[in-house]
Amino acid sequence: MSAFIDPHPTRMKQPSPQPTATPLEALGIVTLCFGWFIIGSLWSVSAGFRDAAFDDASLFGIVAFELFVGPIALLILRSRGYSVRDLLPVPSLKGCGVGALVYLVAVLASLIAVSLLADGAATQPIERMMQTARPSMAMVLALSVVNGLYEEVFLLGYLQKGLRHHGASFALGVSVLVRVLYHLYQGPNGALSLAVVGIVFGVFYLRTGWLWPVVFAHMLADTLPFL
Repeated sequence: MSAFIDPHPTRMKQPSPQPTATPLEALGIVTLCFGWFIIGSLWSVSAGFRDAAFDDASLFGIVAFELFVGPIALLILRSRGYSVRDLLPVPSLKGCGVGALVYLVAVLASLIAVSLLADGAATQPIERMMQTARPSMAMVLALSVVNGLYEEVFLLGYLQKGLRHHGASFALGVSVLVRVLYHLYQGPNGALSLAVVGIVFGVFYLRTGWLWPVVFAHMLADTLPFL
């Protein structure tokens, strides 16, 4: 009977190993999850950064899209041998505290990069969008939760982690590139800022493998600018 007693009852269950992402699979998941946003962002650039609206209707559209597509993408990954439980982050108070620090580091780094490298003379599209933004706080909070989870689960938890076998720098670079592509509508300064934020988020995840702090940092980034 003693042979069935776990000699280490307090040890944590280790996550099951995830498959490595093939180029075709990664392209398919990126197209499914971010293709529509990338197309819209590129259209905005081609139209001379036609200002988008941050209102309840536009934010609801993003939330609805991600709530529809996210489960489909997870089911596809599950059918390919991924553990959905391991893809999704586990919330914790400690992770929220660490995430707040990650957010502060990302904001500081992006501010430094923009001040050193960007053109501050012209008004940027993201600045005009924030000046006219009138969403309700309930919709902002809904967006921050859904979008924070959606983006980081598929950009870092799947894409960056799944491409690690090609090298950490390659995996980080691909995740940052995808993040920037669907934020090009914010203009040059906004894209630069998002690239720096993506690097901070990606490096933290590469070093720790801890996804929840990045998700929480993203939630803060989606919420605080509207306060």
